Amino acid sequence: MLRTRRKVIIETERMTLRPPTHADYRFWTAQRRDSRDFLMPWEPSWAEDHLTRKAFTNRVYWAQRSINQGSAMPLFLIRREDQALMGAITLDNIRRGPAQAGTLGYWIGQNFARQGYMREAIQAVTHYGFHQLDLSRLEAACLPENAASRGVLESCGFKYEGVAQSYLQINGRWRNHVLYANLRSDRRGKTDVG
Repeated sequence: MLRTRRKVIIETERMTLRPPTHADYRFWTAQRRDSRDFLMPWEPSWAEDHLTRKAFTNRVYWAQRSINQGSAMPLFLIRREDQALMGAITLDNIRRGPAQAGTLGYWIGQNFARQGYMREAIQAVTHYGFHQLDLSRLEAACLPENAASRGVLESCGFKYEGVAQSYLQINGRWRNHVLYANLRSDRRGKTDVG
């Protein structure tokens, strides 16, 4: 069976969203290291080798395999004006068959936060997921106190669906998460969440 290599590049107003490459290592490591305190409260604990070249190389190979298999779409956020690597967004756990769904995860470096970049990325990946991948449902989860993440999801059309108990280990502790979803044909209207 001949496998074709899929190329995924999404252009937005200010960014190019593209898979990671080996050449990104230095920029990715600097961004993650410089934003460590900003990211740690919201992410799973980093492995001891998180910032090593070997771990990054594995991440690049995983991204290539996932895109080729259609199981995930890991993308870096590259600001077009200066080619700065600002963060990442991944459409993961892509499920076909009756589900036609996927899960969004994302992070952005502290210096680029609250400037609309993640909103732009989520909107672009959502559009791509619905119109290029023919998905019907996109899901996302975040900590209840993560007001920035909840706000960006809601501004991108994601609606609150409930709470998942002990959903992920964040910073070494099992934590509840609020669940959001965006449907390709959503007729639910705006939801009020507290």
